[in-house]
Amino acid sequence: METNLILQNLSKHIELTDEEKENFCSSLKAKKVKRHQFLGEAGEVSRYQNFVTKGCLRSYYIDENGFEHNVQFAIEDWWIGDMASFLTKKPASLYIEALEDSEVSQLDNPSMEDLYIKIPKLERFFRILLQNAFIAFEQRIISIISKTAEEKYLEFINKYPQLERRLPQIHIASNRYGVSSPPLAAKKHYLWL
Repeated sequence: METNLILQNLSKHIELTDEEKENFCSSLKAKKVKRHQFLGEAGEVSRYQNFVTKGCLRSYYIDENGFEHNVQFAIEDWWIGDMASFLTKKPASLYIEALEDSEVSQLDNPSMEDLYIKIPKLERFFRILLQNAFIAFEQRIISIISKTAEEKYLEFINKYPQLERRLPQIHIASNRYGVSSPPLAAKKHYLWL
């Protein structure tokens, strides 16, 4: 398994010894996911946090009317998962789908807890990730309630220019405009780009 990218990701916030790097990497599980395949589905307990080493994924929620609402996109060097389910061990609310053929490094909850004991600085790393995610979600909520659709779109492409080229427009619209993807029943009429 290629681990350089995930080790670079860790080094943004913490410094690991060679032994700690080896211990961390031995806890990871490599997984390949084909386009439109799911890493997780609503109703299942989320067992992994996923670090994207190749590809593009999204997490989304399906409302009671069958409409999809994108929650997060993730490309190389980003983490994705249903954090609430992962931490509480309760059924997930989110689907995690590959938008491209993808590869991820997975870390399960028992391994993560074990690593916190063996390598305490990993708690700091994941705390920083959670803090950054909280800040991003707070800013997104403020944007959704206070900006026009055009302002939200421009904000999205300015903040994430690498995503605009890789995502179907319907997903960007769902993410920023508050427009939902078609209900599940209408999927057969829905063209993926």
